[in-house]
Amino acid sequence: MAACKGMDAPFAHSVEEALKAYGVVGDKGLSKERVLQLREIHGPNELKEQESKSLWTLIVEQFEDLLVRILLLSAAVSFFLAYFDDANSEEGWTAYVEPLVILLILIANAFVGVWQESNAEKALDALKKLQPDHAMVLRGGLWESIDAVDLVPGDIVEVKVGDKVPADLRMIKLKTTTIRIEQSQLTGESESVSKELEKTATSDCVIQEKTNMLFASTTVSNGACVGLTVATGMNTEIGIIQSAVTEAGQDEDDTPLQKKLDEFGALLAKVIFIICGLVWAINYKHFFDPVHGTFLRGCIYYFKIAVALAVAAIPEGLPAVITTCLALGTRKMAQRNAIVRKLPSVETLGCTTVICSDKTGTLTTNEMCCQKLVLPSATNKMKVSKVEGHTYAPIGAVEGLSVKSMENEGLKNFAKCGARHYFVFGD
Repeated sequence: MAACKGMDAPFAHSVEEALKAYGVVGDKGLSKERVLQLREIHGPNELKEQESKSLWTLIVEQFEDLLVRILLLSAAVSFFLAYFDDANSEEGWTAYVEPLVILLILIANAFVGVWQESNAEKALDALKKLQPDHAMVLRGGLWESIDAVDLVPGDIVEVKVGDKVPADLRMIKLKTTTIRIEQSQLTGESESVSKELEKTATSDCVIQEKTNMLFASTTVSNGACVGLTVATGMNTEIGIIQSAVTEAGQDEDDTPLQKKLDEFGALLAKVIFIICGLVWAINYKHFFDPVHGTFLRGCIYYFKIAVALAVAAIPEGLPAVITTCLALGTRKMAQRNAIVRKLPSVETLGCTTVICSDKTGTLTTNEMCCQKLVLPSATNKMKVSKVEGHTYAPIGAVEGLSVKSMENEGLKNFAKCGARHYFVFGD
């Protein structure tokens, strides 16, 4: 067998059929020679990193806004005229003040944008920690611990409670009575799900129905089993999700704020160009005034006036103000553990009027906490006390509970049951 063809739907076939399709013996695993062949075919078991943008690309992107480009052009023209007319000793270096101020504003605007996007890229790279580092694999009849990146389709892998699944596995043997997997990052299920060896009824089913499959990056919450590696790297379910997210990220639409700024910039550019042209043309007769010396100097003098009018009409502080406001919004969101990749994305939240959510644990912390404590009182009536705190941390208080309350037999029994549950099951 030159290549490991495997099968399209290993979950819809029996264990024996799956092992045969991948050319592996259940109690021996793959040979080292076979592993090298398969690694050449399938590559490493890792998610592809999205190609990061160079520093130069990030800087150039900050100058794609039309208003910023107009300001940049105005600064360039001002520099050129100041240098060309440097012989005029009356102005001297003060002629460069205006273009320098414009450039400083643009540089500050670009610095904030590049800094924010670079920080977001680092935060997104941290998501790769979902992948496990090591895996227990059977090769040549011996169990050994290897780097998870070296797994290939056909490897026999053992996972136990607390382990992260290193690749998509088809269960072939249970080592405990049952095994449960926490796969909320793929399905949104708030509770762990039970897995079994039997094949599925059909080959066309969703992830939730693949009850004999363990998926990469999910966690074993209870039990242990042995599985056959059927997909690695970008061919896993988590890899398919990353591919879809990457493709979606390539088609970025402008936010309402960006569209409005582009429309405003285009309109402003047309109006400024027309007004400046008219101002320059109206003063055509003054080009020949003796005070300018020559026609060319008169032409340049009134051209400088037209450029100064254009610079004055452009709100050079607008890009800086917008960037500062968005950066402050990004900082507040970062304090609440929200990753913002691009500054204009913050504006999208401000335009949101309706947020739709489902009933699963995808938008929650997946923690069930006590809200009320109900105990029988001396009058044989149920006493309800409000419980503060919203996490597993022992922070908060029980309303109406005091030291004397410990004389209540119901509370003592409740405390015993809670302590026993913690020490038996909490560990």
